[in-house]
Amino acid sequence: MTLPNKLTVARMAMVPIFVLFLMIPEIPLHYFWACLIFMVASYTDHLDGMIARKQGLITTFGKFMDPLADKVLIVTALVCFVRLDLCSVWFVVLIIAREFMVTGVRLVAMECGKVIAANKWGKLKTISQIIAVLAILVFQSVAQFQQLSAETVASLTMIGNLLVGVCCFFTLLSGGIYLKENWKIVSETK
Repeated sequence: MTLPNKLTVARMAMVPIFVLFLMIPEIPLHYFWACLIFMVASYTDHLDGMIARKQGLITTFGKFMDPLADKVLIVTALVCFVRLDLCSVWFVVLIIAREFMVTGVRLVAMECGKVIAANKWGKLKTISQIIAVLAILVFQSVAQFQQLSAETVASLTMIGNLLVGVCCFFTLLSGGIYLKENWKIVSETK
């Protein structure tokens, strides 16, 4: 297994650890630790792609699993945020629906012997999602460190939810572009 693929698998392995720290408030500074784990996992996304391109280690496994690992990390964070009342369920449902649609198109393409790599719109979507998730985690970490007032925490939560709304927009936009670019594959499938 190549180093980029190992980094992708490591990102997937970090997801349950991230959830553990995010969802157990008895762990001191749990938001801070969850934020740190999320940052490391997100950085592996940048790192595996950079290494794969630079060293010519792009593989079919990587083309499929790298975006899937991103989806698992982001969707897990957003589902946890809904449970913690940190973002709107509607944004998360739309994001998850788009991710299933894109994964379905990828699976159809694989059945036809084609591998569809992420495009620039998918990368923009991922960056916007990472920013939104990190912002929420940073806001909650600051609230833990500073013991902010309920009004300030509510304002930070509203800003975080607004950022999730922005990433939802980019998620839907990139999904529409992805479907349009790959419609021929979908429409020609028996």
